[in-house]
Amino acid sequence: MVNCSISIKRWYHICKYEFIFMPEYKIIVANWKMQLTVSEAKQQALNLKKLLGKSKIDKNIEIVICPDFLSLVEVADIFKGSRVKIGAQDGFYEEAGAYTGQISLSDLKASGCQYVILGHSEKRNLGETDIVINKKVRAALAHGLTPIICVGETFEERKEGQKDLVVMHQVYQALHEVRLKPKQKIVIAYEPVWVIGSGQAIGSADAYDAALVIGQSTLDVFEKESHGSVSIIYGGSVNPENIKDFTGLPNISGALVGGASLDAKTFVSIIKNI
Repeated sequence: MVNCSISIKRWYHICKYEFIFMPEYKIIVANWKMQLTVSEAKQQALNLKKLLGKSKIDKNIEIVICPDFLSLVEVADIFKGSRVKIGAQDGFYEEAGAYTGQISLSDLKASGCQYVILGHSEKRNLGETDIVINKKVRAALAHGLTPIICVGETFEERKEGQKDLVVMHQVYQALHEVRLKPKQKIVIAYEPVWVIGSGQAIGSADAYDAALVIGQSTLDVFEKESHGSVSIIYGGSVNPENIKDFTGLPNISGALVGGASLDAKTFVSIIKNI
């Protein structure tokens, strides 16, 4: 059972292993979901590229854009050669075969992806299991992609006092038999399901506690054997006004942004306010 009262001092002491919890960079991920047509996604990418070119953005902020599959190649082409990285919203764990409607991680890699979102609550809600998510995580790392693993509780689970257990279980299952090699990394996004799309984010104290649970759970899984790095980020109704409430915490390295990433000006404001 995770001790959620674990002190920051002890938490940092634990993290002195080769396993690095707090990379020096921040990471901001835009999940465009199924909200834009191909032409709209291209225009959004062009607008965003123009605004980023005019803005003074800290060089230690990693910017990741995750368009839908149809827009992915064209958006990747727009950002080619820029500081912006491309991610996919999902991927399949098999290399090839009779898997109608699936997209292989090797194809995503070849299309310009460096990241892939896995285990999002909207996929879990459609029936994706912990076992499938784990297979995808291991396959993503094998193909040189950085998985962005989403974890979080529903409102009912929170009311029943099961938040920590749910988050621990999802972390344990997603990272089962995962071992990071040198320079490999994973991102774990805490997204409480009940605030996604609600326009209301959780308090920073809740985010801080959840990140402690995720951090301790990850350490439990790796047992000091990993040589890669892990970033913990927050997602759920993030906007320019509240972003610093989360990225200012000592155990949260960034954010996964949904609706607010669909407007280029708003998204750049979020990045600048980190």
